[in-house]
Amino acid sequence: MGKTLLYYFAAVNLAALVFYGVDKARAVKGQWRIPESTLIFFSVLGGCYGSYLGMRLFHHKTRKPLFRYGVPFLMAVWTAVLAYMVYSGSW
Repeated sequence: MGKTLLYYFAAVNLAALVFYGVDKARAVKGQWRIPESTLIFFSVLGGCYGSYLGMRLFHHKTRKPLFRYGVPFLMAVWTAVLAYMVYSGSW
């Protein structure tokens, strides 16, 4: 179960990072954008670390309260969940 979860978190965080980068590039060019709900959904699924990195790396969505406070909140939640899994032996 541990390797599967590790691959899952790596994939969802990488996808979140890529989506933030693509959305920022599209925003600069005035093109069709990725919906905010999709970006937040990646964080809910566990991609909050990639989302946060994308926000900082691409300077994207950092002024919007949902992202500014929501993504770090989800990071805290997922960190607690992962810590519980590791320390309880569920990982």
